Amino acid sequence: MDSNKANRIRTVFVHVVLVFLSFLCLFFFYILIVNATRSHAQLQKGFSALPGTSFFKNFMNVANNGEFPMLRGIVNSLIVSGCSAAICTYFSALTAYGLYAYDFKLRKAAFTFIMAILVMPTQVTAMGFLRLITKMGMYDSLLPLIIPSIASPAVFYFMYSYLESSLPLSLVEAARMDGSREFRTFNQIIIPIMKPAIAVQAIFTFVGSWNNYFTPALVIQSKDKMTVPILIALLRGADYMNRDMGKIYMMILVAIVPIILVYLFLSKYIIAGVTLGGVKG
Repeated sequence: MDSNKANRIRTVFVHVVLVFLSFLCLFFFYILIVNATRSHAQLQKGFSALPGTSFFKNFMNVANNGEFPMLRGIVNSLIVSGCSAAICTYFSALTAYGLYAYDFKLRKAAFTFIMAILVMPTQVTAMGFLRLITKMGMYDSLLPLIIPSIASPAVFYFMYSYLESSLPLSLVEAARMDGSREFRTFNQIIIPIMKPAIAVQAIFTFVGSWNNYFTPALVIQSKDKMTVPILIALLRGADYMNRDMGKIYMMILVAIVPIILVYLFLSKYIIAGVTLGGVKG
């Protein structure tokens, strides 16, 4: 009886802690939604846990703002983040597979070189990157925000670690003996096995690209090509007398909706991909 009572107390304590942590995580989202429904005058009065009545007004102010084309910024961010997540996960998985499945002389050197790039800050190479894309005629375009995603050492290392724990080399050898070409083996056998890792990294890459401010601010000048973080920063930097805090909160709320949708869409593949990968293997 004492053991059962201790287990019940432990279970109740764990649930209380989980509820408290969930409250901390969701509370700030709730406040963001509440502030997006309040007018600038109401926000100036201070904190309120109750929603206001200016939700549609703030939304229309965001949608019809010609100086800050928020909807166009969302489209730009979707293009950049979606393409970055796709090419980053695919080519990182392909690179990890190449270094894992093939035994060649420079294998360790290539792995070490990629890991060395991992610790190099983006700011160190910023000026060289800016000069390069300017000479290539890609300044003030979305391409410099997408193409560098092909090389992602952090995603590569995650994919490589996943392959080490889930892909037996005998499976690759069996595919080769059956006459399967390398790219067919990767696309039809390896990709299904790596689906959980790809789903996780696709979420992280999408969110990271969506929230990226440094690189877009460095290469984008035209307002019709700006991404969401730049537009929000521009609106926050506007003249204080003309600043509409209700509009700012609405822009932030609109900006996080695609991230939530992407997470809800991909999160189910994290579990489903494990079963699928096992069946394919």
